[in-house]
Amino acid sequence: MTRFSDEDRERIRGELVEAGRELFTRHGFERTRIKDVTEAVDIGTSTFYQFFDSKEMLYVAVLKRERDRLIERVDAAVAAAATPREEVRTMLETLFDEVRSDPLISRLIVENELQALLDQLSESERESLAADPPGEPLGYADRWVEEPSFRFDDPDLVRDAVTSLIFTTRSQELVREPGTATEPARVDRALIDTIVDGLFVDVADEAAAE
Repeated sequence: MTRFSDEDRERIRGELVEAGRELFTRHGFERTRIKDVTEAVDIGTSTFYQFFDSKEMLYVAVLKRERDRLIERVDAAVAAAATPREEVRTMLETLFDEVRSDPLISRLIVENELQALLDQLSESERESLAADPPGEPLGYADRWVEEPSFRFDDPDLVRDAVTSLIFTTRSQELVREPGTATEPARVDRALIDTIVDGLFVDVADEAAAE
């Protein structure tokens, strides 16, 4: 077994995650082989297992990194919003952009692939991840439901509604015929307007609540 310095281990692990990200994005999980990843990083297949117990564990690492980056991007965007209503709009706009531009983000949110993979892991593999619990890209819902102007009091309902909305945007791409559909950005704006209006009471009620 090759021995690596801590610096080399960190570098190689990062290269494996990055190569995995590119290959999983291009080919999907099932069609990506460990051999494809190790060839991209120029290491032997046996060396791979010094860093990850399985292809599933590598994919978990890739999705967890994508999740953390998504949360950082959403947090940065929402931080500039002045009101809960603006927070919802900004979050949705950011999520829509990310889901449309990054297939892994789409799989992470719409298909919930990270949780599905975690459920498939052995008990020992899940225990090895216990120190790094999953984050929540839609965690703002817990705070929004406490707002007097917010129409719902169940954060899970809000998260599921947002996920369904994002799923709708992805399904458009499957049924749209070139040259016959409305511009996607315009559809996104209409959907965001609709859900933001639906999540809050009208302006007069909101002002009275304040």
